[in-house]
Amino acid sequence: MEMFVNYAPVIVVVLMFLIQERIVVTPEQLEKKHREILNEVEKRFATQNSFEDLKNQFTEMKDKIDKIYDCLILQ
Repeated sequence: MEMFVNYAPVIVVVLMFLIQERIVVTPEQLEKKHREILNEVEKRFATQNSFEDLKNQFTEMKDKIDKIYDCLILQ
């Protein structure tokens, strides 16, 4: 314990430097940044569900076009 008391001013200065330079973040700051990242990702990228829905719609359109093409060829 005496060792910590002797080096307490150095430890405080180092900790203050780390906090000031934002090398160490608080859980609050981390949560805020996490929300910002999630919002940005949500705006830029499609979700898996919307991608699957779009894929199914393209498949349905392809099937309908194939049916129309088959009807035109047979007539």
